[in-house]
Amino acid sequence: MITSDIYNIEVKPDTRNHKGFFVRDTLYTLVGIEQSGWALICQDKTTCHYVDPDCLQEVDTALSE
Repeated sequence: MITSDIYNIEVKPDTRNHKGFFVRDTLYTLVGIEQSGWALICQDKTTCHYVDPDCLQEVDTALSE
């Protein structure tokens, strides 16, 4: 489950945004969950997507160590 304490997240494979387009498998920042139910995630200051919160996963820190 995603909590407000988690900011760096990844998306599960084949995740689509609210318009139906695939989003890139990379590191994102979780901005928040909107009242509409969509999670707002941003790759940088200009690239953001609304996705289903169930498509988010915590960053596996064991791989980066």
